[in-house]
Amino acid sequence: MSHSALKLVTIGGGSSYTPELIEGFIKRQDQLPIKEIWLVDIPEGEKKLQIVGAMAKRMVKAAGLDWTVHLTLDRREALKDADFVSTQFRVGLLEARVKDERIPGYYGMLGQETNGAGGIFKAFRTVPVILDIVKDMKELCPNAWLINFTNPSGMITEAIRTYGHWDKVIGLCNVPVNAMLSEPATIGKTREELTYKFAGIDHFHWHRVWDNTGREVTMDILKAMYAGRDGGLPKNIFDVQFFREQVDQMKMIPCAYHRYYYREEEMLKHSLDEWQGVGTRAQQVMQIEHELFQLYQDPNLDHKPAQLAQRGGAHYSDAACEAIASIYGDKHTHMVVSTLNQGAIPDLPEDHVVEVSAVISASGALPIAFGRFQPAERGWLQLMKNMELVIDEAAATGDYGLALQAFTMNPMITSGQRAKDMLDEMLVANEKDLPQFAGKIKALKAAGVTVHDEVAAHIDEHIGQI
Repeated sequence: MSHSALKLVTIGGGSSYTPELIEGFIKRQDQLPIKEIWLVDIPEGEKKLQIVGAMAKRMVKAAGLDWTVHLTLDRREALKDADFVSTQFRVGLLEARVKDERIPGYYGMLGQETNGAGGIFKAFRTVPVILDIVKDMKELCPNAWLINFTNPSGMITEAIRTYGHWDKVIGLCNVPVNAMLSEPATIGKTREELTYKFAGIDHFHWHRVWDNTGREVTMDILKAMYAGRDGGLPKNIFDVQFFREQVDQMKMIPCAYHRYYYREEEMLKHSLDEWQGVGTRAQQVMQIEHELFQLYQDPNLDHKPAQLAQRGGAHYSDAACEAIASIYGDKHTHMVVSTLNQGAIPDLPEDHVVEVSAVISASGALPIAFGRFQPAERGWLQLMKNMELVIDEAAATGDYGLALQAFTMNPMITSGQRAKDMLDEMLVANEKDLPQFAGKIKALKAAGVTVHDEVAAHIDEHIGQI
């Protein structure tokens, strides 16, 4: 890695999160000798790339920096000799997310971006693309670090290592960041006064906390949350309390996404209510995105607007900048990342990706040992991690039997004929983004499988919106 001038590449550069990424780099201008930033997108994302790219240039200029911001649809040109590559793309754009949420709802099941059938299909669409990117990186920037925050982040990071055979990768998520930003104040502390230990997998982890005298304060934070103090719930998750007796027994703080598993009935009801009423989260996000891009087009706007916090992924991009600065500057920062287990969680194999507290330095992520879980958490974790492995293998190979296995294992999906029908419809609906399943999709269409009118209507309604 050159230590004089850095070339940073962001794939999915037209994302509404990009201004936060640029802000994060500007904030760390003394730590990172940046020379050029390349924002890469695909033809369908070109309009957004131009808007957000022009804004990125204004932000850099307003900060008085001489960085060059390049906008391109040519990924290979961007990747050549890159030092750091960050990935924040959405295969199939928001229309694909609408399918992930509307189709399961039609079958009476939960449609969600990274959980249930929607999460499985997001992985199916994303894995072939990320493996393609890794292939390009091996040729064009073999020494670069890959910082992934494309969801489902844990599964994508696992695929990069297992099927891409690329070791210089760190997966990021904003859920632990939100927790560490909001929890300390609930007990009158600052982040600096607390020690955090996280363990699990992406969107399925637990954590414990100690104060600066060495006393564990996990239960104090939980008590404060039950007293109504904000514990950092992401914008995209319906707020239903965990059962107090359950968390008292586990003596750990579950991540926000555990609501989909610990309060499945209530979360499903809320999801179906939105499905029938205001529209699914993807449909709401389209509205937020539309408003953000209207703002981004203002030639006078040269800073990140407050409205970006309404997106569920706030603080994602800043975490990516911190990971890059920590690797480049050998900072030994504590971060929660998806990385190789290496014994941090003895309940899972050491050669699989987990999400844990780690020290980030020039050598990447050094996971911090968490120890064994109790049977309840261990059982959940082993089921969910093994399901992820099945999803990744199905995504990498296009094996329909494995896709069915993943659907059967997933706690959000009621297994049986209805689940198989839902799988088949989702395969057909995502045809253009699932080359690995092409043969099976052709056979399904020949057998008469189609996308239901209700779903098709909602997808069509949003096509063409910025």
